[in-house]
Amino acid sequence: MKILVQKFGGTSVATPAQRARAAAKVLEAKSRGYSPVVVVSAMGRMGEPYATDTLIELIRNVYREVDGRELDLVLSCGEVISTIVMAQTLRAAGCPAVGLTGAQAGIITDDNFGNTSILEVRPERVVEHIRGGRVVVVAGFQGATRSGEVTTLGRGGSDTTAAALAVALGAEVIEIYTDVEGIMTADPRMVPDARSLRVMTYREVVEMAHLGAKVVHPRAVEIAMEGGAPIRIRNTFSDEPGTLVTSTGSSPDSSVIRSDKVATGVAHLTNVAQIRIDSSRDVNESGIVGRVFRALAGAGISVDLINVFPELICFTVSEDASDAAVGVLEGLRIEGLTVRAMRGCAKVSVVGAGMRGVPGVMARVVEALAEAKVPIYQTSDSHASISCLVRKEDMQKAMRGLHREFGLGA
Repeated sequence: MKILVQKFGGTSVATPAQRARAAAKVLEAKSRGYSPVVVVSAMGRMGEPYATDTLIELIRNVYREVDGRELDLVLSCGEVISTIVMAQTLRAAGCPAVGLTGAQAGIITDDNFGNTSILEVRPERVVEHIRGGRVVVVAGFQGATRSGEVTTLGRGGSDTTAAALAVALGAEVIEIYTDVEGIMTADPRMVPDARSLRVMTYREVVEMAHLGAKVVHPRAVEIAMEGGAPIRIRNTFSDEPGTLVTSTGSSPDSSVIRSDKVATGVAHLTNVAQIRIDSSRDVNESGIVGRVFRALAGAGISVDLINVFPELICFTVSEDASDAAVGVLEGLRIEGLTVRAMRGCAKVSVVGAGMRGVPGVMARVVEALAEAKVPIYQTSDSHASISCLVRKEDMQKAMRGLHREFGLGA
């Protein structure tokens, strides 16, 4: 069997016209000899009758506190509705189809309600339907524990469902359909000359996703990378090829090869605050570093962009968590410690697998931001990214300057 997994997001299944377009993509895949497995997200946005947020508000209007197990039951309903509606759409187009919940498709998870992890996939039922000539439509974002409790996979869960099924089924490719022309060099709302990328590596896409790009969830990319399943990000409403994601950043038939540019794209995150801790003592010798980060972890506060110096600790948190972080640190009552928060920040990052081992990339980043008159408050780097903390009001200038410096424009 030549299996193709196609995932359609909420914007691709919200209306009859959109579902008809999605169904056309499925039928086109069948005409090319594939056995499509379709994964769908919930339909619509807040206020629309079948949107997940609407369903949550429905039960919270009865009683605000919702048990995690029962919340997952409600959260799973939106995708189940989309699944049956999409299966009916395919049947109306003359295509045999069957709808399955995540549990029926063999998605086995742990019992961490609201943000479960997939333990294994048992795709036998899916394979049986494929062999029977039916297109299998699977509810994304959900699975079940070994004891049968319904669970949800958290943000980006439908992407994760598609990737896990593709690996378990040995699919040739995963097509993730959305409302944009693949992954772009930057958010076009911030950078007008941003363009779609034809090819990327898994690692670049994971970095872009972690650093703010929202086209595909990093957990799904990591699953696909481990299983060696190529991903193609495409627009439901056009016939453009979109972005192909592979281990090498080139297509399997070598007809599309990645460019040799140092940088692939620019990503951004808003809602960031910098926490600065000044100490009159060496924070390493006094054990202050351990106490600080243990206290933050105990309060459930995630930290990023961490820098530690003998008399200074700097890191970032989400702006929403900044008051709590300051409160936790001041509550330690460590003598000689001063805690300050700088809110209204953003993280701007240059991403590219080609920068590894290349001298001068940081110099180009610093010079580009200096030319754009954007102060840098903190930096961090990995093998495939360099991130800078800037003021939120400077974020667009920073993105445009970096995009221009690395020649990423259309």
